Amino acid sequence: MIEPVVFLPGMMCDARLYEPQIRAFSATHPVMVAPITHGQRIEEIASAILPLLPTKFALAGLSMGGIVAMEILRRAPERVTRVALMDTNCLAETPPVAANREPQIVKVKSGKLTEVMRDELKPNYLSPGPRRPAVLQTVMDMAHTLGPEVFVHQSRALQRRRDQQSTLRKIRQPALVLCGAHDALCPVKRHTFMAELIPHARLVVLEDAGHLPTLETPDETNDALWEWLHQPYVLR
Repeated sequence: MIEPVVFLPGMMCDARLYEPQIRAFSATHPVMVAPITHGQRIEEIASAILPLLPTKFALAGLSMGGIVAMEILRRAPERVTRVALMDTNCLAETPPVAANREPQIVKVKSGKLTEVMRDELKPNYLSPGPRRPAVLQTVMDMAHTLGPEVFVHQSRALQRRRDQQSTLRKIRQPALVLCGAHDALCPVKRHTFMAELIPHARLVVLEDAGHLPTLETPDETNDALWEWLHQPYVLR
């Protein structure tokens, strides 16, 4: 069976985050990038997306997209044929991080989206190397397309998100947990923890990537996703 593949982008990102994956997989799979821009809670975002998706689909999410993916799994596990969680976090927002979002929201509302994005997506979240300037420019372009209102709504959703450890323990689909070794925002140890929660999950750490491996190391990311898409089901 050829499964549709649904990609969920990260905060302030759109389909450009997955441009290398769309090119790689659209010849063999139906590919869809679903926006995570509608709602001020993760639950609302998931509710807005689910009616738009195929009856059954492979689900891949990066960063905030991974958080929304976990909520979709919690709500409709029977519709998800396999799941890939990339550079993300299954834990609820900590009070200090939630509090730190407030001055960012104030700045964005006052017209300083560019400044906040440059501070929030510091280069040290990405891997060093020649791709970094182009990746950062793509991030800024996506943020300007989505605009301040989406930033505020997504920040509120992240502040209020639930802990999804119990959701991960219940996953029975083929699962990939992938991250970049240079990701200082969602570090490797967090992904090791997530992979240990998911029965039979495969953990992939890309040594030359940071928080956005889909753009930083597209070939290696595509190899991991291709293997995931062809991973057989395990009878349990």
